[in-house]
Amino acid sequence: MRPLWYRNAVIYQVDPALFRDSNGDGCGDLRGITERLDYIRGLGATAVWIMPFYASPFRDAGYDVTDHLQVAPRFGDLADMVALLEKAEELGLHVIVELLVQHTSSEHKWFQEARRDRNSPYRGYYIWADEPDDSIEPVFPTVEDSVWTWDEQAGQYYRHLFYKHEPDLDLTNPRVIHEIERVMSFWLRLGVSGFRIDAAVHMVRQAGGGDLKKGYWLLEHMRDFVTMRRPETVLLGEIDTDPEKYVEYFGDEADRVTLLLDFWTNNHFFLALARQRAEPLCRALNGQPLPPSHSQYALWIRNHDELSLDRLNESERNEVMETFAPDPRMRAYNRGIRRRLAPMLDGDERRIAASHALLFSLPGTPIIRYGEEIGMGDDMERPEREAVCTPMQWSNEPTPVFPAPLASWPRR
Repeated sequence: MRPLWYRNAVIYQVDPALFRDSNGDGCGDLRGITERLDYIRGLGATAVWIMPFYASPFRDAGYDVTDHLQVAPRFGDLADMVALLEKAEELGLHVIVELLVQHTSSEHKWFQEARRDRNSPYRGYYIWADEPDDSIEPVFPTVEDSVWTWDEQAGQYYRHLFYKHEPDLDLTNPRVIHEIERVMSFWLRLGVSGFRIDAAVHMVRQAGGGDLKKGYWLLEHMRDFVTMRRPETVLLGEIDTDPEKYVEYFGDEADRVTLLLDFWTNNHFFLALARQRAEPLCRALNGQPLPPSHSQYALWIRNHDELSLDRLNESERNEVMETFAPDPRMRAYNRGIRRRLAPMLDGDERRIAASHALLFSLPGTPIIRYGEEIGMGDDMERPEREAVCTPMQWSNEPTPVFPAPLASWPRR
């Protein structure tokens, strides 16, 4: 039996808009990533997680997709993606891409068709209501007042757990599932090694018509689908929930997600740093279930989102906030911190190195966000989660303060 490649993997997370600009147009691109794959491999990484590069209006860093089968022109084209995959294969690097199927952009052709005609087959791709049910809280409570927005053209409310320009897909619709299969099949055929499933908890709940327990079939279906085509494909699930529920996302026989992004350990990692004591982290590790034999946890220190502290109680959360985000500008959504690691640790190289040594000692697959290896900083002038969206420093020049949009940023 061939060894499971993700068992001893080190994943390096890349934002294509911010990593490397190969043509001087002010925006990172796929060719820029390809040019630096040797650098990534030289760090010891064995896999690259590439954040959204799909066609998008980029109102939410590319997570608002308008075409899952096309590369956004600012990043290149499909030929550039194929070249990246070929170079990665030569270097022994696996490539993980985003699977964004909980919602689309409101500019997606599916949603535009759905708005125009109640009888369109695309109408059933989304979740509509004549009277909104406000019992569901928005994911970004300080930005969105409700998960429902009235659409004048459609004559109904549509649901969006995230931003109003990201309508939720109806994952109980077989036509939508067929579209997801087409997306997965396409990228698997091009040679990706796995998918990072965005907003997996919300996705499962939508697949169950609002009932989590009835929605796990979708993860099983995805697992079966990729296994039939490429058995070693990884499903990396973004699963921010209580640890006792982790087993439900792994499945009894590892028949759901392969790697589970472990927010529980991440939260207690920072509580341990705040207290300068190991106890919170030890308690977190002892308090979560062992994964099935063919699955494991994926661990990180900081990523592209705010440092959400939902897995801590109020007292613990305030303790971490006061230690690492004393200025209210450093906080987001009444629950998290919008800073990179190095500024949180006052740029102390010993503390930064010790934190990463601790990460690599934990049981699971470590993930390193681009720039963490050189102690990159953040930009508090940028809104919301974008504070941590700073361009990769390929020189020792000071980082400028960039205006939006990303495409207008100077070449780095």
